[in-house]
Amino acid sequence: MNLTPSKKELMSRSLSTITINIGKSGLNGNVIDEIKRQLKDREVVKIRFSKGMAAYKQKYISDIIEKSNSKLIDLRGNVAVLFKRKRGA
Repeated sequence: MNLTPSKKELMSRSLSTITINIGKSGLNGNVIDEIKRQLKDREVVKIRFSKGMAAYKQKYISDIIEKSNSKLIDLRGNVAVLFKRKRGA
């Protein structure tokens, strides 16, 4: 039985979630910790990359997914939507 919500449901939930901005200072431990916290609380998080981050965006997304053990649901322009199932859910 697949308990993972559909992409449509996750995208709908992402509309009301907090967006984490990643700017010129890039990715650091505090940003990763905040992403993990948001995923734990809400299961879905939006990450917006500044326009100057285009060259690093794919690497940052890979790093975030690996460190937070989450899944990339959608990537449009400079906004990524990630999902991580809550434990026990």
